[in-house]
Amino acid sequence: MPAKRFSLFRTALGTTAVLLAIPLVGNLVSAEVHWSAVDFFIAGCLFLSVSAGVLTIWRSFPQRKSIPWIILLLLVFLVIWMEMSVGLFGSPIAGS
Repeated sequence: MPAKRFSLFRTALGTTAVLLAIPLVGNLVSAEVHWSAVDFFIAGCLFLSVSAGVLTIWRSFPQRKSIPWIILLLLVFLVIWMEMSVGLFGSPIAGS
């Protein structure tokens, strides 16, 4: 069982690293992308949580039952991401 948990963690970390490489390249190439270390940390926490959640759901439930839960998790992630980036609802976590 510990090997499976390590594999899950390693896969989630790999997914997070790949996703964080996209804004890192944008930061280095373009003057329009302005991510600070705090932005990378917050995005890394979000990506790691979502990727670990998707992998856990995928491995815990049969495929037919896991797809709606994964879609729900991704929709919640997108709402949080939009709120943090543009202030969709005007909450205190809004970045604007």
